Amino acid sequence: MTKDLAEIYIAIIEDDKTIRDSYVFLLENEPGFIVTGSYSSYEEAQNKLVADYPDIILLDVQLPGARGVDVIPKLKKILPKVHVLILTVYESEEIIFTALKNGASGYLTKNIQTDKIIESIKEVMNGGGAMSASIAKLVMQSFQKNISSPLSKRETEILEAVAEGKGRGKIAKELVIDIETVKTHIKNIYFKLDVNSRDEAIKIAKENKLI
Repeated sequence: MTKDLAEIYIAIIEDDKTIRDSYVFLLENEPGFIVTGSYSSYEEAQNKLVADYPDIILLDVQLPGARGVDVIPKLKKILPKVHVLILTVYESEEIIFTALKNGASGYLTKNIQTDKIIESIKEVMNGGGAMSASIAKLVMQSFQKNISSPLSKRETEILEAVAEGKGRGKIAKELVIDIETVKTHIKNIYFKLDVNSRDEAIKIAKENKLI
């Protein structure tokens, strides 16, 4: 494919067809943007991306088959110069940092305004990093935590979710783990903090800047 350098070529990997089609409509109505392919999974996209030759891939996290954040290195191997922009409902610290560590150029949540998606694509193409305000805040907070915390990264993440009022089932779904694993982590948190209840754990964690 011969590319016009004034245009931005975009591929979309998103399993929800309604959302995927809305992205296509949004982007194709933006001057200088061209959608070269849209797919429901990485497996569907992998053999077509070289021909699509995108500058940017909009990637969901929760996909059928391989998880979005886990396929970023594969995408970068297929297209070394491509920018991967995560667009998802998930605000899990573990998922955010895995995405960034694996080479994502930005992380947006789906409740973001449509003009911000356009702005973020342009920002990434100009060498910047794009994040939703809530994601940027979470990243900043993670650097302000007590580095001598007795809690593991996963335990911290789960305790933060508990402090936000999320139930074990929702935590398990968001972190893509089973509910028994969540229960085990919570038991370990209580043991490490020497507490016997959710409220005590949250109180101790906040007092010591563990969350």
